Amino acid sequence: MRTAFFLLSHFSVLFASALASHAEDLRLATPFSNHMVLQREKPVPIWGWAEAGDRITVKFGNQAKTTQADSDGKWIVKLDPLVANSTAQSLTVQGKTTISVADVLVGEVWLGSGQSNMAMAVGQVNNAEDEKAAADLPLIRMFTEASGSAEKPQSLGKGAWKICSPNSVSSFSATLYFFGREIHKSLNVPVGLVNSSVGGTPIESWIDVEAQAMSPELATLQKAAASAQSSADEASIQKQYDAEIVRWRDAAKKARAAGEALPRKPVNPLEKLARKRNVGGLFNGKIAPLYPYSIRGMLWYQGEANSMPNKGFYYRYQLPLLVADWRSHWGEDVPFAWVQLPNYERRGVGWSLVREGMMQTLRLPNTGMAVTLDIGDAQNIHPKNKQEVGKRLARWALVDVYGQKQLGDSMGPIIAGHEIVDGKITVRFDHADEGLRELTKSNTVEFLIAGEDRIWQPATVRIEGKTIVATSDQVANPIALRYAWKSNPTCVLYGQSGLPASPFRTDDWSVDETQ
Repeated sequence: MRTAFFLLSHFSVLFASALASHAEDLRLATPFSNHMVLQREKPVPIWGWAEAGDRITVKFGNQAKTTQADSDGKWIVKLDPLVANSTAQSLTVQGKTTISVADVLVGEVWLGSGQSNMAMAVGQVNNAEDEKAAADLPLIRMFTEASGSAEKPQSLGKGAWKICSPNSVSSFSATLYFFGREIHKSLNVPVGLVNSSVGGTPIESWIDVEAQAMSPELATLQKAAASAQSSADEASIQKQYDAEIVRWRDAAKKARAAGEALPRKPVNPLEKLARKRNVGGLFNGKIAPLYPYSIRGMLWYQGEANSMPNKGFYYRYQLPLLVADWRSHWGEDVPFAWVQLPNYERRGVGWSLVREGMMQTLRLPNTGMAVTLDIGDAQNIHPKNKQEVGKRLARWALVDVYGQKQLGDSMGPIIAGHEIVDGKITVRFDHADEGLRELTKSNTVEFLIAGEDRIWQPATVRIEGKTIVATSDQVANPIALRYAWKSNPTCVLYGQSGLPASPFRTDDWSVDETQ
């Protein structure tokens, strides 16, 4: 019933009036277009619009499914589970007119979303020219959702499928592409990647506004944001920004003349304010048009925009809400993984709090996380080693989703619990079946230990099986341990698999996000 409700509400949206003006036209939802990839081994919904009462027949392979457009012209059928197929086929939809979708493959389909690090293209990564030259992989396709924000959930989006080639891959989402390349190489089936991402956007733009309104944990955040935004003096903000641009242009001119690196261009604060006000807008415009397109799972790369003062703490509620909300709209608990924020030089604790919120969200079933603490760039919020990001996401998928347990741990060590006995703090880990990599005295600087006075001191740490044991001569009765609890730590704790451990803390002490 819940799935049916979401499908019904999804089709009763803003585009109804636009569709009514073309009631005689047979139309398919945007993802159903040439070069698409359909999900194997699961029912495959196909939907669109026609004149009310029209009889619609969808044919694919040896299947033919028939239905009737409802009073609003909407129709949907479900193909029976399909077998992976690398040979191009056609999908035909027949009503009063006929639509034929060409070059259709069947394989594995994944949705990727987030902000600029998910949007970052292959043409911007390390060794981009070599990657482009090696991208003759026609069984990998990418659909990029090109629609914008919207006030209400939309039925129709914008976009097209592209076949992976040296000429096309430059614009592909790098994280998704490198993930998909690993999946394709391992499973030897076609891979469809759906990219719906926008740089600089907070997570609250990507969650159904109704779901957020029902969250008691987010009430304080929403109230504070509304108050701050309503009191913003936009004219004054614009005037200040215009002055900053003038100064930037002068500085840039001098830098060019001196042959020096150009200063960073100021970000328009009104654009940032608009994104903050856009609660649910990207869900409405860039996610709603996609469901219930059949997929294997979802990938998320975002969090930078939520590491601002007084926002980071709420990520522990926002990410689980996004996962649950999207799953509810698709009507199934599909696998869901995200990229934990990498090492990056940023003031304050917001970066660490967002990482912590990501780690805590692993309590949800069928979820995973790529820890990237060792492959960021302290001076670049857009690290260029997206190859390794894609590989780590793919490792999780291959082990936990596709059952390739011989690969070992699906992700780096994650704190599972701790105990304090005789002045020692012992920490246990999940995802450490292969054990932990031995530490040396010189690389334990990222471990801090504290007692009741909450004064942090360097800890002495040793490996004992699948645990670490921390002590300090300066803290006789320790009660808390932290590892890599800052935005740009040195990654010193790994599993034997070579995957880094997630930052963690054993305390739940409140922190001042404004510092």
